[in-house]
Amino acid sequence: MVELLITLLKDDYKVATLSRGYKRKTKGFAIANDRTTAIEIGDEPMQFHIKFPEITVAVGEERLVAIPQILHLKPDTDVIILDDAFQHRSVNAGINILLTEQEKLYVQDQMFPAGSLRDVPSGASRADMIVITKCNPDISETEAERIRKLINPLKNQELFFVSLEYQTPYHLFNHESITLNKNTDVLLVCGIANPKPLLKYLKDAAGTVKTLRFPDHHIFETSDLRTIYENFDSISSVNKIILTTEKDAVRLVKYATELESYPVFVLGVSHKILFNRQQEFKSRFISFINSFPSTGKNIGNSGVV
Repeated sequence: MVELLITLLKDDYKVATLSRGYKRKTKGFAIANDRTTAIEIGDEPMQFHIKFPEITVAVGEERLVAIPQILHLKPDTDVIILDDAFQHRSVNAGINILLTEQEKLYVQDQMFPAGSLRDVPSGASRADMIVITKCNPDISETEAERIRKLINPLKNQELFFVSLEYQTPYHLFNHESITLNKNTDVLLVCGIANPKPLLKYLKDAAGTVKTLRFPDHHIFETSDLRTIYENFDSISSVNKIILTTEKDAVRLVKYATELESYPVFVLGVSHKILFNRQQEFKSRFISFINSFPSTGKNIGNSGVV
């Protein structure tokens, strides 16, 4: 979702992202630069930095402290996208976006540890937008209406539906692309929270799929490389590749020397807004950002999403 917002806004506004930098080996505030690594800022911020070098990518545990630092160091910033901050209430964001999966709606879930929610369901009332994620691309109007009734959004809340759209795999090091087909056998190396949609996609797009699953945000060690080698070499097919996600790729790229002889490819993914509401979605953010003065930016007049 952060990448979708960046894509929608970066051509017209100076965009910054702010994340905690989960599982990074550093602390405090930092802005990504040409020498930054995933170990220093975390895998997801590093992914933003690699894909969108023209924007400001910052990390900081205390968002209330980090926001003024961004605006001091990057005074031309028009909008700051807070990554994974819905329950971070010390910042009064201009637009709050609540994400909930089609197959695991928050209204049918429970608080952790009984479920996966990190906030009470009633906290959804703070959302300006509710986005149903990982939808079936062919979701019907009838099913969407059923979900709408379950969610029962407030009058001021906008509801959108999005699906995952997988992209053409590219080589981790030389960035050459390939086309997956039923003759391509895959060793999937992934450390993401929910690989089910990815596995479902590969079942249809590729041949045999063998999975090496690691914990979310896993930092790869040399022992993991040996496991990858052994599993890849055990696949008898001639037409075989190692496939990983963009989030995992930023943690594997440091092993360029060790992996250079292996066909390691990266599969990107993006959100597709369903029911032809792309412009409506974008307009919501443009209207918000344009409601602020265009000069003399400070913490009082820059948009925070």
